[in-house]
Amino acid sequence: MSASLTSCEKPPETRDLPWTARMWIALFIFSGVILLDGLDISMIAVAIPEIQQAFGIGAATAQWLVGAYILAFGGFLLLGGRCADLFGRRRVLVTGLAVFALVSVLGVFANDAFLLIVSRFVKGMAAGFTGPAAMSLLTTTFAEGPQRNKAFGIFNLFEASGYSSGLLIGGLLAGLNWRYIFVLPIPVAVLLLIAALRFLPPDPPRTERLRLDIGGAVTLVAGMLLLVFTVVSAEEAGWASLRTLGGFALSVLLLVGFVVIERNATQPLIRLGIFRNRRLVAANVSAALLYGGAMGFQFLIALYLQNIQGWKPWQMALVLLPAGLMVVLIGPKIGALIGRFGVGKVLLVGLAAFVPCYLLMLRIGPEPDLWGVLLPASVLWGVGFALSISALMVAGTNGVVDEEQGLAAGLLNSSLQVGGACGLAVVTAAIAPATQLTMLYPGVVAILVLAVLTLLAQLIRK
Repeated sequence: MSASLTSCEKPPETRDLPWTARMWIALFIFSGVILLDGLDISMIAVAIPEIQQAFGIGAATAQWLVGAYILAFGGFLLLGGRCADLFGRRRVLVTGLAVFALVSVLGVFANDAFLLIVSRFVKGMAAGFTGPAAMSLLTTTFAEGPQRNKAFGIFNLFEASGYSSGLLIGGLLAGLNWRYIFVLPIPVAVLLLIAALRFLPPDPPRTERLRLDIGGAVTLVAGMLLLVFTVVSAEEAGWASLRTLGGFALSVLLLVGFVVIERNATQPLIRLGIFRNRRLVAANVSAALLYGGAMGFQFLIALYLQNIQGWKPWQMALVLLPAGLMVVLIGPKIGALIGRFGVGKVLLVGLAAFVPCYLLMLRIGPEPDLWGVLLPASVLWGVGFALSISALMVAGTNGVVDEEQGLAAGLLNSSLQVGGACGLAVVTAAIAPATQLTMLYPGVVAILVLAVLTLLAQLIRK
């Protein structure tokens, strides 16, 4: 593969040349990785009732089929991103895909709920390495500017398509046998693994000796795992419980310890100076708030349509189909839109679309209003997601040196996952665990507040 695929340090006159076939193949590999993550997390969400029945487990245990994945994914993203920078992005991507495929096999044959939850945790951990590795490979393959903007549009098209199609595919497969949900990711992961070995160039040799900052790695992973665990389990344990308060306090202490270690390390896991990049910080704050609202929106839609209205998972997926179609239509054009209007304007328009979307949700009633509420909200959500996620990825990686692209990718992905977990916890706390319609409105207000704060984070930065 040519050098143009391995570094974004290209001469200015070559930056807008047409992509080679190998560049397209590489982009499809990176995008396939993020599609696999979206498929895996959304398919399991709609199969939980069938798994509960199969193993005779309660809701508190069943929630960890999703929570364990989020816990590991959010906890290992920063470490995964930095390992990609230090030890080779292709190497980390291939290793993560191999682990993902092998653990999926364990999920297929698991005869115990505990083993199934463990497999979900390990898969989330593998995704914590493959996600930032794929994203940093993209940013070092495609030059900053029109090429990268276009690549991110396609990349995020696959991400959104994976999640939205996973809801429908998961609903169909769960109707046959819930174990098929664990079978499907295996050939996808193996295919991506073979393609990565065949088409991605080997990692360049390192001339200097690299050492992993063990103290920083331990405190970072422990702090992130404990933080995500505390947020995910807060509703079950109680927000004012000793376990929750103690978990937050200990996670803060661990993360403060991490900062102290990094300030004094000769080869830090994370160079703290990266946070002087105001665009990167604003992108991460907005990403956390945006994904928190998005996860809350999907939770409320599922609660309204499935628990209150009695709809099937595939019927709910059809309501969200317009959102996926908006992503398919807009995603490939993101590069051109950012090139014409600038990343800031595209981002603001995308974030603004969530406000009327969530305002429409305040109009949900005893009978579902498909044309007046649900489908327009789905369209607005898709427009907002298509524009803002891609723009946030561009804003959060522009101006970052190649050696820290994995770190920047890990930060953005970590913000998305932790923000999603926190947003879902806030929405869950805002509503009562019942199926009465009026109890959903405080949750809608919560996601509306998150949408406004997301928009303000970008306006304040200006």
